[in-house]
Amino acid sequence: MRCFVPRPGAALRLICLPHGGGGASMYAPWPERLPPEIELHAVQYPGREDRLGDPFPENLGALVDTLADAAMPLAHGRYALFGHSMGATVAYELVHALVARGAPEPVRLVVSGREAPHDERGGQVHRLDDDGLHKELMRLGGTTPEVLESRGLRAMILKYVREDYRLIETYRARDLPPLGCPVSVFLGDADPDLTVAEASGWRRVTQGPAEVRVFRGGHFYLVPQRHAVIAALRRALA
Repeated sequence: MRCFVPRPGAALRLICLPHGGGGASMYAPWPERLPPEIELHAVQYPGREDRLGDPFPENLGALVDTLADAAMPLAHGRYALFGHSMGATVAYELVHALVARGAPEPVRLVVSGREAPHDERGGQVHRLDDDGLHKELMRLGGTTPEVLESRGLRAMILKYVREDYRLIETYRARDLPPLGCPVSVFLGDADPDLTVAEASGWRRVTQGPAEVRVFRGGHFYLVPQRHAVIAALRRALA
């Protein structure tokens, strides 16, 4: 967990989970747009940024178990989760893992840019060679092309991107009871991998209220639309 702006008196802790290939730093600019009563904690997956030498988990379940142990101290009070792309699936599984450990449900689960767990399509991207993996990153638009021009940097990035794809593409949803907390679903109107109808599948994971919010942009709409996304998140958590 990475807390960029500690707010010990915060009334709510927001746990943010990055996309596959992403790191905690993607959420570093967010606290300045959040009210003082919300303290943001970003998850740092292994194998990148300041965890470059840490081993990758065997599967997504093992990742979630480790995250649940780290997140339990944050889940004793009011908390919420936001996850983008792979992070949406991880956030959903993390909620169930926290509840199984005795934590209350979050005040809200916010998922972004991903189909619901029971609609996961799997895939074989993690088995592609480096050129194929590179093309997939360019298709989704989440990586600056210049970043992958350096041979050494490209090899390092593609290594953890491939591992993340392996985690999410081999994931199979468990038969879990529906949650009771509200669920918000965010997506871009030009996401090549997700339609509004597919995003609506998240309504099945909760008995509570569920809403779908569409923003302008592709799979990584939340980068250019960061201010609008955070504003919508603030309203959802109010």
